[in-house]
Amino acid sequence: MTKAEFIASVAQKTGFTKTVAAEALDAVLSSLVEVMAEDDKVTFPGFGTFSQSKRAARTGRNPQTGAELKIAASKGGKFTAGKNLKNL
Repeated sequence: MTKAEFIASVAQKTGFTKTVAAEALDAVLSSLVEVMAEDDKVTFPGFGTFSQSKRAARTGRNPQTGAELKIAASKGGKFTAGKNLKNL
């Protein structure tokens, strides 16, 4: 499902226009990113938890040449499914 299809589905279920549904989705996603950037969690009981994941720096290998290279530490998003999603 694409973002446009998701927005159309939300608009149909709520009775909102597609424009309003798109604005609402963008606001939710923006809020999620802001909270996760502050190293906090967003939990939706039964659905799941969005949090920030930290990866330590490490040494990797180029698969073609075998040469070692340093991979910098990084941060990313993480989603842990809740009970309702696990039981699908």
